Amino acid sequence: MKYLKVTVILFLVLPCGLNAEVLRINPDEAVERAVKNNLSLESSRLAISTKKRASDLSWNQFVPSITAGGSLVINNERSKISGTVPIDLNTLVPVIPPNTVFGSSAPYSAEGPLWNLAIPIQASLTLNIAMFENMNRLKLDYQGGLIAYEKAKLQLERDIRKAYNNMLLLQENISLLKDSFENASRRVQMAQANYNAGLSPELVFLQARVALENMKPVMDQAENGYRLSMASFAMYLGLPYDTEFELIPLEDSAPNGLTNFIPFDVKEMIRKAASGKPDIQELRHNMLILQSARKMQANSLLPYLNLNYGFTPYYTPPFDVMGTRRDGDWGKSGSLTITLGIRLHSLFPFSPDFQAVKNMDDQIKDLNLILAQAVQGTEIEIYNTVLSLHRIQLTAETQAQTIELAERSYRLTDQAYRAGLQDLLQVQNAELELKQARVSMLEQQFNYLNGLLDLEYSTGVPFGTLAQNNSKED
Repeated sequence: MKYLKVTVILFLVLPCGLNAEVLRINPDEAVERAVKNNLSLESSRLAISTKKRASDLSWNQFVPSITAGGSLVINNERSKISGTVPIDLNTLVPVIPPNTVFGSSAPYSAEGPLWNLAIPIQASLTLNIAMFENMNRLKLDYQGGLIAYEKAKLQLERDIRKAYNNMLLLQENISLLKDSFENASRRVQMAQANYNAGLSPELVFLQARVALENMKPVMDQAENGYRLSMASFAMYLGLPYDTEFELIPLEDSAPNGLTNFIPFDVKEMIRKAASGKPDIQELRHNMLILQSARKMQANSLLPYLNLNYGFTPYYTPPFDVMGTRRDGDWGKSGSLTITLGIRLHSLFPFSPDFQAVKNMDDQIKDLNLILAQAVQGTEIEIYNTVLSLHRIQLTAETQAQTIELAERSYRLTDQAYRAGLQDLLQVQNAELELKQARVSMLEQQFNYLNGLLDLEYSTGVPFGTLAQNNSKED
């Protein structure tokens, strides 16, 4: 069929958008703009970037922790130092290096320095099998981010295409209301003329006026609904809320306004949805992430290896020993410690670490139930959608007959008008009824297309796949 050619620029604009530029757009261009500018998708892309960085750098957990500092120690009291010093054999006087002639020594006792300086450097690394599983978990988390982003993008595309169809339908409904309002205005004029000429009572004129006034709030409500739809559509695309759109009407080649309906294999649809629906794909991947986290928690109970290396340069200031000035000196100390250990308390069944593993087992069972419920819900959803499409098909076939009757009525009324047997208002009413029948058919067509979009999302096939099959069937 051929969709009605719709003049889609309706001057229904908000006061602040009177000078706004009209954007001509089709569904594919709308989707492209939304994917590029939508703020929700931008947030998802940022989350993916964060998870990708964490996955790429998952090896950094093997980088040892290294700390360095400086300590100035000031003692409350001087420490006592004792030992022996060499004796000069010529003078028999104790000497302090470097003027030492070795041969004999003498004991000494002196006060140590009041302060000293130390620069400790510490490196530590703990290795555990759980660290390797954590690398796998980070990789799965990044892949899960990609799946979540693709799901959000598909949902956005589905919503954009359905909103596009609904806006076209709203424009047609408003156009129909405008025609009805004009017809009602003409009836008021005719009733007034007949009343003034004494050809009809005042009641007829008043009834026509009431019918006209009752249409005004209906038109206002429809126009406000269209404005809100246009503002929401602009928000999806990342544009100002007062952006005006010229929507390009959809095209199809089916005759007599009746779309080509396609048969559906419900079991095949359900089979595809069980693996292809983005929501179910996300749940399945969340299961993998949770299983990896459970494995990591369990591996953390296994023995660990700790490597610790410490190195401390220190400086001792000058001090006197037996009346001789001893120069300041640098020294160093350090050690390497290798520890193989296990957290024995974590092995008790009642310990928090052991219970954390049990809690994750429960979470995995719960997620399995959620997944099973999602699959069952999808089965009902697809079955219900297919039934709705069948119902739409039956309604559209009936509506096609209504269009044929309306077209015949319009032709006969027009012929009668040309023969002088009907007035112009009757012709206009017949034309309005024909347009109303076509709008009803258009509504069924858009409902059918929106149903196909839902099926395409549920089965995980690209949008437009079923619609293309629809256009090829006949």
